[in-house]
Amino acid sequence: MSAVKLKESKVRIGHSLNEGEKQHVTHRRETVLQCLQRHKIPCSLDTMPNIALLGSGGGERAMVGLLGSLVQLEKCDLLDCMLYLSGVSGSTWCMASLYKEPDWSTKLDAVQEKIIKRLDGSEVSWSDAWEKLKNYYNQRDNFSLTDLWAVMFVTMIVKEIDENTISSQNENHSSDPYPIYTVTDKQCKQEELNRDAWFEITPHEAGYSLTGAFVDAACFGSQFTNGTAVKKQLETDMLYLQGLCGSALADEEEIKEWLWKKIKGIHGQKVLLTVMELNICVLNKEDPTNLITEMTVLLKGKQDKHMRAMFISAQELLHEHRHYILEQYTLTICENYEDWFETSERKARISWIIPKIIQLLCNWTWGTTYNFLHKMKVEDVHASVLSEEKRYYEDAGLLNNSPYFPMLREERDIDLIISLDFSAGDPMETVINTSEMCSDLKIPFPEVKLPRGVSEPDDFYLFEGENGAPTVIHIPLFNKVNCDGHIKEWADRYTTFQMAYSHDMIIDLIEKAGENVKNNKARLVTAIRRVIEKKEAKAH
Repeated sequence: MSAVKLKESKVRIGHSLNEGEKQHVTHRRETVLQCLQRHKIPCSLDTMPNIALLGSGGGERAMVGLLGSLVQLEKCDLLDCMLYLSGVSGSTWCMASLYKEPDWSTKLDAVQEKIIKRLDGSEVSWSDAWEKLKNYYNQRDNFSLTDLWAVMFVTMIVKEIDENTISSQNENHSSDPYPIYTVTDKQCKQEELNRDAWFEITPHEAGYSLTGAFVDAACFGSQFTNGTAVKKQLETDMLYLQGLCGSALADEEEIKEWLWKKIKGIHGQKVLLTVMELNICVLNKEDPTNLITEMTVLLKGKQDKHMRAMFISAQELLHEHRHYILEQYTLTICENYEDWFETSERKARISWIIPKIIQLLCNWTWGTTYNFLHKMKVEDVHASVLSEEKRYYEDAGLLNNSPYFPMLREERDIDLIISLDFSAGDPMETVINTSEMCSDLKIPFPEVKLPRGVSEPDDFYLFEGENGAPTVIHIPLFNKVNCDGHIKEWADRYTTFQMAYSHDMIIDLIEKAGENVKNNKARLVTAIRRVIEKKEAKAH
């Protein structure tokens, strides 16, 4: 982006849709109308339904499951009914792969084949991954664990470094559903500011879905003060965006241990390698005595800023506050590392980045981004959001594992939401959570009533909207219909936090997800007809 364009970039406060999305949706609605006519569903542009397809989180299971669902929707000639496609976490990995291809929905068989071939291929080379990590570190102000996660984990699953930008998706996709990637504002989630927490990223804008504050997608991440851009940052690329969206595939302890082991595999100076071993040891509740002895020798004569000798005891690491004690010890080593080791160690090929990563791990810092609302006065946005220079964005699955709330923006006027749920655990949790949150936030949403005493989920749930609420169809990935009594076996085969799937696993999951669409084609068409009838009745 040129300096002139950056300077002219402004924050947009308001609930209306931006012009780019309006134009895309207007064009797409013509495609939807033609699709409905092919199904002999009579309606006009005024009474046709706005349909949003949602993909939940779930790691590679969600990525592959969404792909299989979309392929079957196309085979059933229902894909062209979808006005929007929105995802969180693993579903966004599928979306990123699709929107690399111009007008992907018109050639989905070929696109699917290309994606499967890539997923079957070799992992990104270590040299390429390392070069990408260096670029993230050197070219942007706000390096965080999200950069590391994207380079180390996401590339391991998706088998590529996607350097396209989301703003490039505003071209060459006039025939496709409009894409919306969803994350949450970590501080808002922690403060239970659920209206402020939902953050969407589209090819045209990024911003707070429900409170109505947006910035150009190409400027997301650049530094703003009082609504004006003051410092350019490189536009977020799709690899980073996939890391941002899909950063909660396991509990915190499991991810911490994985990351510690991963960075330990990077060659580093002996002190750093040993402190990483010590952290892994404590996470695994193993005896740290030998590693403490080794650290004592390595840090002999070293002092912290208070002139105290660097020492930690086994007793301290058996204390109930051992994680905090070890964290402070580790941070002190990283903060003093360059002063302590100024010779060859400091000049080692990659040691310069390891202390920074270790500090981020100790502080658990994800998704650091300049706050484009910094020092602004916005009536509908909570004051705490406006006061901070930086915000921290993370996987939306940590709040709710499906992207309902961007679709519940009143101005998008969604009539029918089709929720494809690829979550681990309770397959009904996302729709139940959404119903409860909507009740608290006074957002129209259908009442979610579930039959009692049902041990296995069905493959199709319909919650009919009234009084301005959209109708919601909820489809769990593994259910009593497509799994025929073997839900647990399927769930155990496809866990959320695991290594890349084999070819057979990918093909089987694509077929399994597709069955949910194939088996429910008639129900989907009936639901669409019913929504149109309600719109027509309301119009009269």
